[in-house]
Amino acid sequence: MALATRPGSLLAKTIRLIAAFALLLVSFALVAWLAFRPATPDAFYGFALSPEQSSGALLRYEPYTLSIPIGGQGWRILYVTSSGGKQMLASAIVVLPTRGGDERPVIAWAHGTTGIVSGCAPSVLGRPFEHVPNMEAILRQGWAFVGTDYPGLGTDGGHPYLVGEDAARAVLDAVRAARRLKDAHLGDRVVVWGFSQGGHSALWTGMRAAAIAPELKVLGVAAMAPVSDLNELVQASKGSSFGKIISSYILTAYARAYPDVRLGDYASPTSRLVAHQIASRCIDGYQTRLAVLASKLLPRDGLFSKDPGSTGDPARSKHPLGQRTGAVTHCAGRGRRFDTAGTATALCSGTLL
Repeated sequence: MALATRPGSLLAKTIRLIAAFALLLVSFALVAWLAFRPATPDAFYGFALSPEQSSGALLRYEPYTLSIPIGGQGWRILYVTSSGGKQMLASAIVVLPTRGGDERPVIAWAHGTTGIVSGCAPSVLGRPFEHVPNMEAILRQGWAFVGTDYPGLGTDGGHPYLVGEDAARAVLDAVRAARRLKDAHLGDRVVVWGFSQGGHSALWTGMRAAAIAPELKVLGVAAMAPVSDLNELVQASKGSSFGKIISSYILTAYARAYPDVRLGDYASPTSRLVAHQIASRCIDGYQTRLAVLASKLLPRDGLFSKDPGSTGDPARSKHPLGQRTGAVTHCAGRGRRFDTAGTATALCSGTLL
């Protein structure tokens, strides 16, 4: 006759099974977290800068073939820009039509959010043309494409995420460097396109172009889904996984870029630890899924324990486009069109490029 199982021993067995299963899940999550890390950029992205190398200098270039459309030829370039008044390395992808041409008009592309560590550069991730409205149409028109990775993506030094001045310099310096490519024949007429983070970069580029690169004629700006009010973005999305990931990027990047932004003013020690881990991943496949899972460890109402506009310089988050947005909206809104091929073009002065 079988003996009846004691309730106490059954409970203990159940607890051990649950604990073993939980340990297995934690182990699996840890292995996955360590396995899916950003790629390490290759040696192309490293260079020892010297003081005499000015912004827009072309340091090196090589052919780039990944995802290049038919009818185009691509290069990966490394160039000099600046961030916070200091020299910085940045990389970009340049694509030209295979057919000849002189004084080619330039589409300066500013990409959307991919992450804030070096392995998150579009040229490293292998998708430099994501969200570009129509690369084939660009080439058919005989235009040149110049897409910056931004400083700190691909290159070392830290990415100044949503720091408009640095983004504008990166976009314009990429065009300057691309114009130095042998036999590229790039002209001085430029239209700036950008999506999401890149929309923010594009608006800043339009505002700052005359001061930063007066030799370029920025004829228009097409800003698609731009980050035009940083504080509103944070407040509206702070409780979502998207908002927590973006907040982690912003807090990490701004603390690096601005001495008056102190991590402890905005987030608890535990939240800062989680945010650091989230910020170490790219928006790319499994890395994104892991970042979403990690975001569940942050408080329900988001990363920030204090309104990000309440300490430091509140104008930085409340007015990320500065006080001269009219200089952009006048240009971008004049004669803008979206043609049937889906190519966004911004027209200014009545002339397309």
